[in-house]
Amino acid sequence: MFGLGMQEILVILVIGIVLFGARRLPEIGAGLGKAIKNFKKGVMEPDEIEKSSTTKERTVTEQPVNKDEV
Repeated sequence: MFGLGMQEILVILVIGIVLFGARRLPEIGAGLGKAIKNFKKGVMEPDEIEKSSTTKERTVTEQPVNKDEV
C-alpha cells in the first residue's frame, strides 16, 4: 500500500490523533473523501468554457461562405 508498512501507518495515525484529536479525524476524513470525489468528477467532465467554445465553432463553420466576401 504505497510502500508504507504497518508501523509507518500507525505513526501517521498517532500524529493525526495528537494534532487534530480523535473527534475531528472522522470529519477530516469525510472532507478529504468529498474533495477527492469532486476532483475526480471535475477532471472527467469537460469544462463549461470548452463546451461553449465548441458550440460556437460549430455554428460559425456551419454557415455558408460567400465567395465574393473572401
